Amino acid sequence: MELRELGRSGLRVSPLCFGGNVFGWTAGEAESFRLLDRFVEAGGNFIDTADVYSRWAPGHQGGESETVIGNWLAQGGGRREKVVIATKVGMEMGPDRKGLAAAYIRRAVEDSLRRLRVERIDLYQAHKDDPETPLEETLAAFGRLIEEGKVRAIGASNYEAPRLREALETSARLGLPRYESLQPHYNLVERMRYEAALEEVCQAEGLGVIPYFSLAAGFLTGKYRSEADLGQSPRGQGVAKYLDERGLGVLAALDEVAGRHAATPARVALAWMMARPSITAPIASATRPEQLEEMLAATRLSLGQEDIERLDRASAG
Repeated sequence: MELRELGRSGLRVSPLCFGGNVFGWTAGEAESFRLLDRFVEAGGNFIDTADVYSRWAPGHQGGESETVIGNWLAQGGGRREKVVIATKVGMEMGPDRKGLAAAYIRRAVEDSLRRLRVERIDLYQAHKDDPETPLEETLAAFGRLIEEGKVRAIGASNYEAPRLREALETSARLGLPRYESLQPHYNLVERMRYEAALEEVCQAEGLGVIPYFSLAAGFLTGKYRSEADLGQSPRGQGVAKYLDERGLGVLAALDEVAGRHAATPARVALAWMMARPSITAPIASATRPEQLEEMLAATRLSLGQEDIERLDRASAG
């Protein structure tokens, strides 16, 4: 895979990011190891996780995904040198364990470093905005971690455009490290929130963009096409909102383009994102080898202008 620059961070990442939310949850450790090995073997190098993954699962407390990645890296074989590790801080991990206050960032980064079994996190991201903490405090705390060599670059996730712009201005005004990337919710059926304002900021400031929910919780795979399909998976109810005229129109366009390329809807949906100039690397997860191969195949699919226009028309609005 041809690597791409992530903002001005100096990090070079694959055009597809492996989402680690499934590691230690719906993908056990042994299967996660196999998937990660295959991803790297195929040329992928970008892995995204968060301290909170997978706290939502019964019996979990958070940190499970980072722990699996750390155990995988600890096998050696040059694994650490081959990958860019991104994780996040800020979501609630328990009582008094959330937000972007300096003291909590210091505590959280040490926990993540220990679980990941690394000396430095390549991309450390604010998982969501913390309006109760001044941006100056958060950015200065991140800056100290960079100075200490514990973090290479920082990014933001789930920020709205005004707050992201304010954070970038604060960094410039105070000479603090800036967010080099944004992780927004973005895909073929969720376009406007990013394209309406965030995209302009990211392009103007040269930020890398690594969207999550790239396949709209599975809707863009074509698995869910009617109400009857929603019971196929626990995630089914989460995509019910897409079963309207526009959503079905997007699936029809994906089917059409996929037919021209002997591909699948999922492959086309990811390729559409990778072709968008402002996008660095969409994030996608896999729990089985065949799902990962679909993701990897998307990096080899080149869509023509006619394909992109067809998908743009179907998903507009």
